[in-house]
Amino acid sequence: MSHPVSYAPERAPLPDHEQKQAALSYLNEAWAEARHEGVDGDCLAQASLFAAFAELVGTYGEDAVAKFVEGFPGRIRNGEFSVDISRQ
Repeated sequence: MSHPVSYAPERAPLPDHEQKQAALSYLNEAWAEARHEGVDGDCLAQASLFAAFAELVGTYGEDAVAKFVEGFPGRIRNGEFSVDISRQ
């Protein structure tokens, strides 16, 4: 009986906050590459939102995701998603 050979060492899963940080880093790299290739930022944003909501719906279901996004208008108005970049 043969067993598949694994060449990658087994790693423990990263803590949630580290996974989120790594995911954001990967997304930022993909976003930058797409912008470099001429993809419009608005198109990227809409495609990203679609992909994100599709993943969330697949994981948690439509009702849970709908409830989750109900709080977005207030969060957006409160600046939670605004990125203030100071330039010198």
